[in-house]
Amino acid sequence: MSFTIKTNIIRAALLGCFFISACENDEKKVEAFFEKKLGIDEATGIDSYMSQSGKMKAHLTSPKMIRYQDSMPRMEFPKTLHVDFYDDSLGIQSQLDANFAQYFESQNKIFLKDSVRVFNIKGDTLFCQELWWDQPEARFHTDKPVRIHTPTSIIYGVGLTAPQDFKTFTMFKITNSFIRVKDQLNTIDSTATRDSTRKPPFR
Repeated sequence: MSFTIKTNIIRAALLGCFFISACENDEKKVEAFFEKKLGIDEATGIDSYMSQSGKMKAHLTSPKMIRYQDSMPRMEFPKTLHVDFYDDSLGIQSQLDANFAQYFESQNKIFLKDSVRVFNIKGDTLFCQELWWDQPEARFHTDKPVRIHTPTSIIYGVGLTAPQDFKTFTMFKITNSFIRVKDQLNTIDSTATRDSTRKPPFR
């Protein structure tokens, strides 16, 4: 999967390879936001649109981004990251939040860390502390503990994979699960893969 990012504040040299993209930039605005350091670029107020085959697929925002140009080129988002994922009609299908993220250019993958949350328009929400976003595959995966809230249950487990629209998910090992009944929680057995049905409070 390849993306095109359009942003008013990121220079082409910085984000030209981000999501395998082409950028539109205002160089005068760029210089006002950047403090150049040896091997480091910084930018604030990140507001990027990602497209695939001419169709917008995601909108990424973050207060700050740092690019390290060393032996492992990467971009860090140290002050939270938010992503909206769109369908072909530009309707939001899922959303992603994390307190910290790293984009590894050579792998075209993003590592998400600290209070990671993914939720969809039908009401399933994933909570975890570490998650990988594989952009070429358009999927999320982790081998760490996870918790999923659905309209009818809460599921605890270890390891998960899911498409980035989060319409379905597969949990590798379920450790506990509960069913919601009039605000009471009763332990039940649960399947590892399911679809969702409730709409979350989208921004």
